[in-house]
Amino acid sequence: MAVGDEHDNSGAHIRVTNRPRRPHGISLPAVTSRNRQNTIVAAIMLGILLAALDQTIVSTALPTIVADLGGANHLSWVVTSYLLAETIMTVLIGKFGDLFGRKKAFLVSVGLFLVGSFFSGWADSMLWLIAFRAVQGLGGGGLMVTASAVIADVVPLRERGKYQGAIGAMFGVATVAGPLLGGLFVDQLSWRWAFYVNIPLGVAVILIAAFALPSVRSAARPRIDYLGILLIALAATGLTLVTSWGGTQYPWASPTIIGMAIGSIVLLVLFVIVERRAAEPMLPMRLFSSRVFTVASVLSFIVGFAMLGGITYLPTYLQRVQGASATESGLRMLPLVVGLLITALLSGNVISRTGRYKIFPVVGSLIMALGLFLMSNLDVHTSFWVTSGYMIVLGLGLGCCMQVPTIVVQNTSVYEDLGVATSGVSFLRTLGSSFGVAVFGTIFTSRLPAVPTIPSYVDAIQTMFLVAAPIGILSFVVALFLKEVPLRDATKAVASRSSGFPEPGSGDSRQELEKVVASVWRRRKGDPGPAILARSGVPLTFAQAWLLVQVYRHSVDDGDATLQELSVETSVPAGIFEPTAARLVDDGYLAEADGHYRFSALGTDTFTRLVGAWRVWILDALADWEETKDQDFSARVDEIAAELISNSRELSTGRHAASDDGAHVLTG
Repeated sequence: MAVGDEHDNSGAHIRVTNRPRRPHGISLPAVTSRNRQNTIVAAIMLGILLAALDQTIVSTALPTIVADLGGANHLSWVVTSYLLAETIMTVLIGKFGDLFGRKKAFLVSVGLFLVGSFFSGWADSMLWLIAFRAVQGLGGGGLMVTASAVIADVVPLRERGKYQGAIGAMFGVATVAGPLLGGLFVDQLSWRWAFYVNIPLGVAVILIAAFALPSVRSAARPRIDYLGILLIALAATGLTLVTSWGGTQYPWASPTIIGMAIGSIVLLVLFVIVERRAAEPMLPMRLFSSRVFTVASVLSFIVGFAMLGGITYLPTYLQRVQGASATESGLRMLPLVVGLLITALLSGNVISRTGRYKIFPVVGSLIMALGLFLMSNLDVHTSFWVTSGYMIVLGLGLGCCMQVPTIVVQNTSVYEDLGVATSGVSFLRTLGSSFGVAVFGTIFTSRLPAVPTIPSYVDAIQTMFLVAAPIGILSFVVALFLKEVPLRDATKAVASRSSGFPEPGSGDSRQELEKVVASVWRRRKGDPGPAILARSGVPLTFAQAWLLVQVYRHSVDDGDATLQELSVETSVPAGIFEPTAARLVDDGYLAEADGHYRFSALGTDTFTRLVGAWRVWILDALADWEETKDQDFSARVDEIAAELISNSRELSTGRHAASDDGAHVLTG
């Protein structure tokens, strides 16, 4: 068979044969019909929503849960156990997906989530509820990470930007809807339905995913840092127990608390040692040699600490002190979320336009400190409007700080560290949330007598927020050390599509780079395809180039393609493609026998030139990255170039002609 070897304008060497082989190891996503793609995405989004909701849905139900099951001193662990398990699973699940396939990882995650949900609703004691909330957290963490990877498997890169924004928006919706739904279930049914509601929806997700998801497994075999993950999990759990038990179940100076604190610190030291020697560490210590990463990570931890720590206990105040029903308490928390959304979205747009980001965490931290201090003035007589005003202030401060750490880390990381740096910031934000809930809970419960009264609840909430107010000042001091590095154009594109609620990092540099490119694509006005085709020098019309690439997509594994296959995928009658296919055969780009089309030597050479032209476009979009000479980075760019050109759906959406002789789809 003939082989075409070519060096494109950027110097990359791409090899294609007339039984199409993947250039430079390029792996294209499975061909997925539009209907199947939409079905999969709907199931994935539902899964993400379920996982995100369970971070906040129990907040308005907590007072009723405590009244029913008792164990007020364990109240914070209903949330903390979920967050800790979720934190651990977000680190593990990406590697498991590479080892066993993302479909299996996704289905197992949903299964764990359903088991945890059912038995959380069935629990007859606080300890059983906490245990099964942890199981739920394992499933939730797996859901959020694998969902993003599955979308990358089935959604063309050209369309992925809008779905990335939708994933982030799910977290915003969950933050709003979680407390409200929890309140509705408590008032209208039972607190147990805050968990049972997941079961029918989760079963639907499993059924759809089992039949519709493609089975995709990474060619790479990652080495999992089991010891590092075990050490950080034990250390985090130990420190969380110290903060939640100290001063409540045990005196701070008791041997139990002191011993647990020392043991946790030793585990942290061991974790650092292990991470320095691990082949593929979950959190490479070299990242902390960058001041930008270190400051962004600390800032992310603090923001997570303040956000969920504050949200978790507000419903208790609203219900026990101000006499609101569970549903009303959920509604009355909306000002906090509205304030958060306003500044989160505003900061993303301003950062994308100006490239300046430091001002947001600096000012936001001061606003957050003010908000926490104002909340310490809440009492029995505080009016609805004053309470709402305090919440808005706190939300405005949190929103300014929330997404900046992720943007900064993505902007400054080299390609090699892009995945682990992004997931590291996500990991620390979630870890901060679990500590925040535990610490806030310790302060809150330590001020409550055995038989709480309205005055004791007021004292507890005031003390909790007053002690928490310095967190905002600490965040301000940390933000002052944040170095303002000029933003890459690609990072500005990421900031412009941000919903304000960054999704968990995948830990995979390739996936993170694809997200960046997808954001760049979404930000560009119009489709650059025709212009890129013109610059490539390939003597084909857009329709001919499109069809040539689709033959490549469908023939990589089988060696040939049929027009019927294209028809099924695009919902365009096969006859529409026939004139263009015949022209490609006549001009020597394809060979045809009994309706099966194969590449000729000229076709492979032409495809090589097309990929090269797209590669140049990508490198131009990433012009301010410094990794253009890195072999792994170069290989990933080759893959993305081939995916961009091969995943065009213009014909199925009616944007370009499907043939050259009048049988075509008109521009819609």
